Amino acid sequence: MANLKIELVKSLNGRLEKHIATAHSLGLRKIGQVTIQPDNTQTRGKIAQIGYLLQVTEVE
Repeated sequence: MANLKIELVKSLNGRLEKHIATAHSLGLRKIGQVTIQPDNTQTRGKIAQIGYLLQVTEVE
């Protein structure tokens, strides 16, 4: 099963509380932080919500 490498590339300052909570649930708190998450529907939903803050790449 593939994984996703997710990097926070924009600041969370001034964003909706819901979007900040979504970023925190992915383990992202500071710009430049990277996390590896499983490629499933829950992760894809989170990415869809805050995709404008993220850079996503697939990893093996």
